[in-house]
Amino acid sequence: MELSDDLRQRLLAAQRNEITEHHIYQRIAARQAESSDNRKVLEHISADELRHYKIWKHYTEQEVKPNWSKVRFYTLVSRLLGFTFSLKLMENGEAGAQVNYAEIARVIPDAEQIHADEEQHEGSLLAMLDEEALHYAGSIVLGLNDALVELTGALAGLTLAFQDVKIIALSGLITGIAASLSMAASEYLSASSEKTNKNPLRSAIYTGVTYIITVALLILPYLLFSNKFICLVITLTTAVLIIALFNYYISVARGESFRRRFSLMAGVSLGVAALSFGIGYLVRIWLGVNV
Repeated sequence: MELSDDLRQRLLAAQRNEITEHHIYQRIAARQAESSDNRKVLEHISADELRHYKIWKHYTEQEVKPNWSKVRFYTLVSRLLGFTFSLKLMENGEAGAQVNYAEIARVIPDAEQIHADEEQHEGSLLAMLDEEALHYAGSIVLGLNDALVELTGALAGLTLAFQDVKIIALSGLITGIAASLSMAASEYLSASSEKTNKNPLRSAIYTGVTYIITVALLILPYLLFSNKFICLVITLTTAVLIIALFNYYISVARGESFRRRFSLMAGVSLGVAALSFGIGYLVRIWLGVNV
């Protein structure tokens, strides 16, 4: 079949994309347990991508090398942030550069079947993936949200109530540690009483560890700088960044709205901080504290 230069270039681009994704799915599948459903799903998609590559190769009559930097990047992301996030991030990135299958199908009928396979990958097959961390996303949200709301509020209030940043940091740290243990215990009891597949101890660990990490990041400016208002600004900025990063992760991994989740969490956290800031000022005047 004689291909126009434009069509050949588009097929070669699609061919490279298919072989690249084949290697990504293959590498991530290799890290799953041999008998797991996740591995079977990933190997199935990997085989489909290789089959698509061979179909395009039949028409272009040319070998194409994968984009190894892309393979390494998504493999690394899967190790750091989980394979569900990595694969959905990859699929979302490809959405904007999707092949115009309808136009190609006028010349190459096989394009319709490839398109159907790709739609299945993005829909039913990826939905079958079962990653433990996402089962405990609720516990992570609980620890993160409570730490952000409570600590930003507490630190804002303490910033106005006290003069010494070390006292503010110490008070915040004690509050944060006590609250993290309390939240972890509450999540353990809650998970124990609910009829779910979640392990109560793991739920508690996810909640407590998330809380502690968040507390450490929010208090860190008060340990590094001497101006308490600069510390508060950095803390609030850190809180917004944490909210943005976490909600971006959840929005990609679960396919939820980033804007709605981010606006809600940021609004609540900053609103409580502003209210606590005012309360701290009034309490300081009322009690006449100057520490």
